[in-house]
Amino acid sequence: MKLIVKWLLYAAALLAVAHFYNGVQVQSFATALIASAVVGLLNVVMRPILVILTLPVTVLTLGLFLFVINALTFWSAASLLDGFAVQGFGAALFGSLIYSCLGMVIDSALERLFA
Repeated sequence: MKLIVKWLLYAAALLAVAHFYNGVQVQSFATALIASAVVGLLNVVMRPILVILTLPVTVLTLGLFLFVINALTFWSAASLLDGFAVQGFGAALFGSLIYSCLGMVIDSALERLFA
């Protein structure tokens, strides 16, 4: 039950990102559901590989390169899907920051709700 609620809230967060920031477009809630699942899968599969491969750069930038990795996963999810578009790397960076912040709020709220 928690996973389904989390998925629905992350899809709503993606719609909120598209609403508040013009560089990200999502056509519908169904598209947001699929896009949030794809972003989650890319974060599970691709992100750890990228973090390991770019570890020296991440250490040199004191962890700031992780924002670039988040933007790349967000941008690649948009390139895989129709109905979910990101207008460039800058939009992916800003959109992924907003999406991550909303995700932290969602995770915190769900921990309190399902505790």
